[in-house]
Amino acid sequence: MDAIKNPFVPGAGTSPPELAGREAIIETATVSIKRASLGNQSRSQMLLGLRGVGKTVLLNHLDDIAQQNQHITSFIEANENINLIEVLQSEIQQVLKKLSRIEAIKDKAMRGFSVLKSFLSNFNFEISGISIEIEPELGSADSGKLESDLSELFVVLGELAKEGKKPWTILIDEVQYLNKTDLAAFIVALHKCNQKNLPILFFGAGLPQVAAMSGDAKSYAERLFSYPSIGALTEAEAAKAIKNPIEHLGESISDKALALIYQKTKGYPYFLQEWGSQVWDHAISGSTISKTDVINASQQVFDHLDHGFFSVRLDRLTNAERDYVIAMASLGNGPYKTPEIAAILGKKNSALSNVRQGIINKGMIYSPTYGELHFTVPLFDDFLRRTFVQHHFIQRTI
Repeated sequence: MDAIKNPFVPGAGTSPPELAGREAIIETATVSIKRASLGNQSRSQMLLGLRGVGKTVLLNHLDDIAQQNQHITSFIEANENINLIEVLQSEIQQVLKKLSRIEAIKDKAMRGFSVLKSFLSNFNFEISGISIEIEPELGSADSGKLESDLSELFVVLGELAKEGKKPWTILIDEVQYLNKTDLAAFIVALHKCNQKNLPILFFGAGLPQVAAMSGDAKSYAERLFSYPSIGALTEAEAAKAIKNPIEHLGESISDKALALIYQKTKGYPYFLQEWGSQVWDHAISGSTISKTDVINASQQVFDHLDHGFFSVRLDRLTNAERDYVIAMASLGNGPYKTPEIAAILGKKNSALSNVRQGIINKGMIYSPTYGELHFTVPLFDDFLRRTFVQHHFIQRTI
């Protein structure tokens, strides 16, 4: 096949040529976006799933839909070092600038800048990029209590957005990296706006533990958000994701080839793109892509994943953390019981708590239930067994 025409685009957050299997989630989110545009009550969403299932792709898609419906949008990618409130204040400045261009609320938007300045004066951030002198509005969002002050600031923004008929949609990726204080304040602010039916909408994405994190931060989060699960595609959905782009370019692929790709990828969207890309490059133009083409591409796919997608994540771990995840994988398919992992390493379970927490903090594993762990990266256990466990390479340095 012509490599230049290869339709498959493996990458972090890169939109695939066929966004299969997510129609229901997109439809529900679109309804919320359009309801907000009409001034109706809308429910925010928190997309939950493992890595490589397309959460970032979905967030980007929802960002596009919100903009198409005349929303102001703010897209934030969280990480271990992010200060959400600092990032939000920068986004809020941009929102206020856009609202201030609406003639009907131009004067009222200036009050928003004043309230923002009051808010920032208590949290050691600076307001920048505004060419006129702004005086803080004393008594507004300046108590020094983050939850109440951020809520007051959000309400002012929500009222401006409502009057200007310009909803604000906030999208945050990798929510699991937010600290509890920031997350709690953000949830409280959204809740206050929701109670007042103000058009501020939120779409978040994160690992499965985010639902529990949100509930721990504020108990009513489970009622404030819906939590759609983003998982692997079914075999039919996976076939659609591979087959449609190929046929769109006038080529074809056999059912046996599609079945083998599904077997190799287990339906995870990122891996489907990797396999689709490599199989396309290995196939002969003008002939149907066969099961043999998939087999011939297999080693190159594994090499690419092992030295890229998987190794990059393994390299983030310390030696002790690396030994821990290798011990997990040596037990077979998860979930994994923590005492059994400790037994493999010859340690007491309690002595490994810091190592375990360090890996969780790096987003490599999570706890689906008490005393159990699972990998956040699909097929990562296969990689570890293929690379380390099968060669008996477990260095117990913990």
